[in-house]
Amino acid sequence: MNRTLKIFLVFFLCNIFSRYTSAQYTLLKPDRVFDGESILEGWSVLIKQDKIEAIGKTLKIDSVHTVIVDLKGTTLMPGLIEGHSHILLHPYNETVWDDQVLIESVAERVIRANNHLRASLKAGFTTLRDLGTEGSQYADVGIRQAIEKKIILAPDLICAGPAIVATGSYGPNKFNFKTPQGADEADANNLIQVVRNQIGHGVDLIKIYVDFRWGPFGKAMPTFSIEEIKTVVETARSSGRDVVAHATTREGMRRATLGGVSTIEHGDEGNLEIFKLMKEHKVAWCPTLAAEEANLYYRGWNKKQDPQPEYIKNKKITFKAAQQAGVQIIFGGDVGVYTHGDNARELLLMEEYGMSPLQILQSATSGNAEVFHLQDRGRIKEGYLADLIAVKGDPIKQLNHIYQVELVMKRGVKFQ
Repeated sequence: MNRTLKIFLVFFLCNIFSRYTSAQYTLLKPDRVFDGESILEGWSVLIKQDKIEAIGKTLKIDSVHTVIVDLKGTTLMPGLIEGHSHILLHPYNETVWDDQVLIESVAERVIRANNHLRASLKAGFTTLRDLGTEGSQYADVGIRQAIEKKIILAPDLICAGPAIVATGSYGPNKFNFKTPQGADEADANNLIQVVRNQIGHGVDLIKIYVDFRWGPFGKAMPTFSIEEIKTVVETARSSGRDVVAHATTREGMRRATLGGVSTIEHGDEGNLEIFKLMKEHKVAWCPTLAAEEANLYYRGWNKKQDPQPEYIKNKKITFKAAQQAGVQIIFGGDVGVYTHGDNARELLLMEEYGMSPLQILQSATSGNAEVFHLQDRGRIKEGYLADLIAVKGDPIKQLNHIYQVELVMKRGVKFQ
């Protein structure tokens, strides 16, 4: 065989092999599909590479080139989208927040973050909106870049970087000397510069603290004025980025809403009037129920034995007011305050506070995708990313099945 013929045969075989491998399909056959909106009994999903090729009850497949995965007894769903996480934090009953910020090295925190990401992915969370590095500057952006380069298999990250606080309002602040801060300090005279600096470092959105515990005796009080918030929003929006607001007080929520933010996190003092204002301005609410309950546990509260604290009673009233107003409630538990991988704790609390399992799962999939402008995920739909999970049973009938994850697929790759 002469050299030219050998080269031709090698090229021909490589071309055939390439065409064969690129045509590989995976057919997932669960009992039912939750497509991000409703339950579809007896449907299957066909995957090609990293995308959803087709869904339906009867799908035509090439049996030679298709791997069939039997998921009997399960519900197939879009990968869950965590709306409020801190991958660079771990539970405060392990190490208090001040010590994580001041003592743990960035290297240690990044290594921990890798473990946190794996735990969340294993639990079925394929996208995380990470809202503040708490003293680790832009480590989240670097981690996101490593994920994009496929150095690690992990949930996709939407990064806020260090967040922005009013000068003197944040922490650590219990010392008689200046310490590193858990966020970027800014005020009216340099807000634009700080926002642009964060954009230049590669954040996906801007987070601001529109109130904090800096009032007399540690009372939560507003920090930024409406005009300052508008400055942040206008600067961020000109680059195509949203602004999200930490706000626990009623006045902070009002200022954030009128200032133009996209979501409000926590919202402890929200009432019907504030939530109606938020709905009018298309501002979504992330209640972070799990983190607040975790903080109560760390202070000694036993949910099974002790009476409900006033905070819990008030938060349930707030939650009902939000539902009555029709404001969009997004899923996000502030995981990092409690254990990564236990993200679903927030979902069960949302049910306890009054949402139906269907509404909750819509929030954690298609709802969050809509609010976060993620047009390629959150639904099981042709052309969408193959970010999928299978859980035992039917989580619409029994929501705690969400913890029984049988399969996690990230962009068509099964996570082990």
